[in-house]
Formats: sequence, C-alpha cells, structure tokens
Amino acid sequence: MITKVEHPAAKLAYHRKNVWDCLGAEERDRVMKFNEEYKDFLNQAKTEREVFEAALADLKNAGFSSVDLKTGLKPGDKVFFANRQKALIAAVIGPEPLINGINIIGAHTDSPRLDLKPLPVFEDNGMVFFKTHYYGGIKKYQWLSIPLSLHGVVVRADGNSVAVHIGEESGDPIFTITDLLPHLAKDQIDKKMADAVPGESLNILAGGIPLAGEELKDRFKMTVLEYLHRRYAMVEEDFISAELELVPAWPARDIGLDLSFVGAYGQDDRVCAYAALRALIDGPVPKRTAMMVLADKEEIGSSGNTGMKAAFFKNAVREIAARTTSPYNELVLSKALSNSLALSADVNVGLDPNYPDVTEKMNTAWLGYGVVLTKYTGNKGKYESSDAHAEVVAQVRRVFHNAGVIWQSGELGKVDQGGGGTIAHLVAKHGVDVLDCGVALLGMHSPFEVASKADIYMSYQAYKAFFTR
Repeated sequence: MITKVEHPAAKLAYHRKNVWDCLGAEERDRVMKFNEEYKDFLNQAKTEREVFEAALADLKNAGFSSVDLKTGLKPGDKVFFANRQKALIAAVIGPEPLINGINIIGAHTDSPRLDLKPLPVFEDNGMVFFKTHYYGGIKKYQWLSIPLSLHGVVVRADGNSVAVHIGEESGDPIFTITDLLPHLAKDQIDKKMADAVPGESLNILAGGIPLAGEELKDRFKMTVLEYLHRRYAMVEEDFISAELELVPAWPARDIGLDLSFVGAYGQDDRVCAYAALRALIDGPVPKRTAMMVLADKEEIGSSGNTGMKAAFFKNAVREIAARTTSPYNELVLSKALSNSLALSADVNVGLDPNYPDVTEKMNTAWLGYGVVLTKYTGNKGKYESSDAHAEVVAQVRRVFHNAGVIWQSGELGKVDQGGGGTIAHLVAKHGVDVLDCGVALLGMHSPFEVASKADIYMSYQAYKAFFTR
C-alpha cells in the first residue's frame, strides 16, 4: 500500500472547500430540511411588508417581545423594535456591558420589483392595464411574458387599510406584461438591450370584459374598478394612498436533479435576512448583546425612514444602552457603537460559466463553496465602499474557523465592469467595524435567482457563530 505524503508547502496555499464534500449524511439532511423551511419563508414573504410580518411572527413565537413592554433590560431578554411594518430590529441582551460593543448582523428585505403608479388604471382597445414604475435595478426585458402577482396594502380615505394579495393561491387570476412577437420585432431586436423595453411600456394586463351599459364611459376599466371595490371596498382615488407591488407569481423551487439549488424571486437579500433571523432565534444567549437588523430601501439607496440612512438603527442601540446602563449618557452610546462588530449580510455574485468574461475567476465566489466574505464592494475604484480593515477580516476568519464554518472570499465582478453596494458603509458611519458576508447568487436581480443550498445553510451557521462569538 502506497501512502500519499502531502508536501509541507501545500498548506501555504489558499484552497476553496466544497461544502458538500465536508458534510456527513446527517448534516446533509439538516441542509435539506433548513432549505425547505427557507423556501416556505420565501413563498410567504415576497415583499418587505410580508418579510416584516413573517419575521415578527417567528420572533414572537421564539419569546421576543416589543421593547416598549420593558421597563429595563437584563441578560437573556429578547426584544424587538418595529418600524412602520417594513423594518425590524431584534436583539438578545448579553451579560457583557453594552459599552463593550454589540454583535450586529444587518440585511435588507426589499427586492427589485414593479410598483403600481399612483393612478395606474387605463383602458385601450378593449383591454385594461396597470401602469408601473420599476423599483431597483432590473433588466426590464426579464419581466415580460412571466406570471405576476399583486401584493401590498391600500389605505382608504377613511384611514382603514386592507391587504391585497392576488395571484398566489390556486384559482387566483394572475397578471403579465405582454411581449412583442418575433415576427414583428425587427426594430426591437436591433436596439440595445437597455433600450428595447422602455420603462413606460411595462404595463400590466389586468382585464378585458366591459361593464354592462353601453352608455358608460371606460366600461372595461370600470369592470376592474368594480371588482376592486367589491373585494377591497376601494375606489380609484385609493390607489394614490396604496403600496401595490407586482412580483413573480411562481413559488420557490428546487433546481437540479440532485436538488442542489434553490431558485426563487427575492433571494437578494431575503436569503441573508432569513439566515440571520434563524441564527438569532436558534442560538443561545450570547456573551455580548446580539442584534439583527432587517432594513428596507437598500435597492434604491437605503433612503427613507425605514432604510439604513435613517435614525432607526442608532435609536435602537441608544434605547438598549439607556435600558441596560446606569447612569446612561451619550458617551455610552458612542463607545458601544465604536466597540461593535457587524456583518453586512448581503449577497454577492457567483461565478457563472455561461458569463465568464465579467468576473475575475480567482476572486469570485463559487456556488457550493460556502458563505462569502467580501472585503469591499463599491464601483470601480471602490467608490461608496466601507472597505473593511484587515484586522476586522482576520477577526471574522477566526470566528468562522473556530466554528467549522466553510467560507470563501469574493468580490463583485471585474474592476471596471460595474459593481454594487450594500448597507456596510452606512453601518460603518456610526463607528462600527463592518464586513460584508453573504450568499453567492446566479441571476441576481432577476425574477428567478439561484443559490446553493449548501451556501444558504453555511450562512446560517456563520451568522450563528458570529452572534455567539
């Protein structure tokens, strides 16, 4: 028998590890079970409001309560901060003084989509359409000729609100944007991809039967308005105070004969949001206070009072500090933030063999090779990136190595190809050390994104190790 002797120098090189190669049969079963639960979450949470509702329900079931119900906070307490049914912060209070810092994981819950305009309904040639305004960075052509469902909320003139949810249940009608037949698409095909589908042509087919009464104006449109009034007691003016979003109507599905991937809408960034949520719920009471942040509006610059540019995050830390520290002053808050460590839990690009020219293979994440550490994001010259300090990256590496987490390094494409951002730089502006850490995707921002089940599970293990480090 010949024994293979590994050369001592082999240990000097960096090697990616395929997660599946490192898992035993029981662990593989846990990977599959976790991903079944993740797919259920995706199917019930296709908008930021629905993520908020699903996450809040899970937190309450796990013993978390509103911070407003607490007069003080002690180690082991589990609290949440709700912000306008769109953003959510949850924390488990640890025994260490808050001034020593917090372990923070922040993700975003909004995804690219089509929003209805304030006055969306019109008829043309016996058909009724909804006008839309796309939200976030999309390839507009990808939204043509696919089944769409309508989700959101309508706040009527009397102040009462009603949830809208059409297109997900069996028997529900769905919606679509019609495309031009190839026989007549010569001019369209000759255009640049960015110009082939104008934003103003992303009109949703919504009806085609006239309301009885030939003397009635806009009879086709009136059929749709009559349906909405009958079902939701709304009138056309109520669209102005509504938030209605069109998203793909299909459910999350397994991809591949070996069931190795999850394909679904909205995995950017709900894959990281779900992993962080489960990690906080499933983990033990940490030494340092652990905090999960689920923010809105990242896809359009983190603006508004539910995005990471708002005061919501800092106010939550201030309130925890005030309820755990006596006497409290603003110095406690600033020290707590500057001593904190955060993971910006956001997705990164995965190496796609179909499109090898836009990524640099050595520094791009591979699907199935673990959670991705991203030292910097930004555009071209690292513009709008927090660019994590070497000490921060090393600290997270140690945490993951000690916990047996399989991880890899990755960046977002070739240097001059493009780029993108996360909430990392917005967390860093509060003095927090932060590193991007998330799941690699194929088809990011498309209506059907692809992730490896192994990476999804490993992100959960990574976040759990980070919370309890």
